[in-house]
Order: sequence, then structure tokens, then C-alpha cells
Amino acid sequence: MQTYFYNIYKIFSMLFIVTLLFTCSPETNNNQNEILALLAAAEISNNSKTNCPPKNLPQGIPMANTVVSANSTVSGFSDPSKAINGICGGGELSGSLDVYALNLTGAGATLILSWGGKTVKNVSGIDFVVYENPFRVSESSDRYAFDPMVVQVSYDGTNYCGFDLSGFNSSAADSNKISSWPGFAGLRPVLYNMSSNLLTLDQLFTSTGSGFLFGGGDGFNIDDLISNASCDSTALNQIKTLGFKYIKMTSASAVTNPNTGSGYVYPHSYTNGSDIDGVVAKSVE
Repeated sequence: MQTYFYNIYKIFSMLFIVTLLFTCSPETNNNQNEILALLAAAEISNNSKTNCPPKNLPQGIPMANTVVSANSTVSGFSDPSKAINGICGGGELSGSLDVYALNLTGAGATLILSWGGKTVKNVSGIDFVVYENPFRVSESSDRYAFDPMVVQVSYDGTNYCGFDLSGFNSSAADSNKISSWPGFAGLRPVLYNMSSNLLTLDQLFTSTGSGFLFGGGDGFNIDDLISNASCDSTALNQIKTLGFKYIKMTSASAVTNPNTGSGYVYPHSYTNGSDIDGVVAKSVE
């Protein structure tokens, strides 16, 4: 009960602060997105209300279950088990706190997971979904609070193939629009919650239009992989034919944009990169 009233107190305190900022700040327009993000963050009580992650994970959901490499130093969010212990989505307007946070740059900006030796197969349509903790800043907005990440997959754990990022829109004015980040993950809110919003595997891979899925998250098709510096045609064809065993997720800010020579930067004031809730495959063997 004390926790409940404390959460209520936090929300009303944040509302008071937001009111002051909107009425007193001469830079309201510039700060609006971050203020709304703070307000939404104050509403994050999903984990305490639903006891997520559950003690027993749902059967028949092929989640990445093994941490291969993790070096984050983000205070309070550097436990990599949070990336494999269950999907705890907070919904359209809030994000889960049961996540593993990447650093913005350096070794801690990358997480590699696997399915414990199993292979994610190339089947029809979307093959896997990456869950982060983004949220829409308001019900009527097309703007989101997110931390984009770059996704690559590998069959042998050495040669990683990724997706086409050439459609990236560098305009700061549109930086928090999903349409500015094609090929990236960490963009769409997570509706799937393994405690309070149980969904079937088929539901998780059901499209609701415009790149959105019934359970939220960002879906990827193995057939959309392209070759790159660490992925020649042999490695690419191997993955498209056999599938992959490893998935590497890296904060976009730690990946070099070939057009600028620097990282893909999402302008915000946070001190960490992407917050990973988990990855689900459609088919593994």
C-alpha cells in the first residue's frame, strides 16, 4: 500500500513540475517531447502491478534465452538477464523498466543473445520481433520516445548481416518519428506482457498495418538482410538458407552512419542507449 501511494505521489509531483515548465519556460516547444517523456515515465508502474516478469514463462514462445555477450555499465539497468527473463511491455503510452540498457557507445553499447544453440528459421513473413521500451508521447501524436538500435544476425557468431539503414532521415525535427528510422529496432511500443497481456505466437506475428504488430515491437524478415563489411554473399546466403543462431543489438549512436562518419544520433538528454526487453522468433529448431 505504501508503494501504491508513493507512485500516486510521484505522478502528481510530475504533473506539477510539467505544469510549471509549460507555463514558465520560454523554450516550451523545444522541451515538449522530453517533458512528455518524463510524464509518461512517471506513469510506469506496469511491473509492480502485474508482477512481470512471471515466474514461469509462457510455453510455445521462442524467446532468445541465452546471453552471449553483455558489457553495459548503465547504473541500475546492467543486468543482462532482464533481456531474456520475459517480455513485460508497458503499453502504448509507457515503457517497461524490466529491461537491459545499453550504453550509448563503446563495448557496453552492444548485446548479443542466442536461443541456446537453436536456429531461428527463415519462414514466411516476419521471422523475429525485437522488443524495447518505447512509447508514444500522447494519444494523438505521431511522435515517440525511443532509443533506436541496429540489429544484426549471424549463423556462426562471427559474420553478422544486417538490414538496410539507407532510408534514415537525419532531420532533427523528425527524429522522433518512426518513419525516420527504417531498418532500425526499438521504435514501436510493446503491448505484449507475459503477465497481463498474454498472446499466442500467431498473434505476436499478426500485422495491424503500417509496420505495427498486434503485440507491438519491431518485426524483421530474414529475407530483407543485406551484405555489409562483416557479411559477404556467402554468409548472407547461409543465413537466408539455414537461418541464424545469434542476434546482435547495438545502440544506433554507436554505429557509424556512412553519410556522416559519426553515429546515428537521436537527440535526447538520456545517458543510456537502447533498453532491451527481449527477442521472440517465429520458428526455431
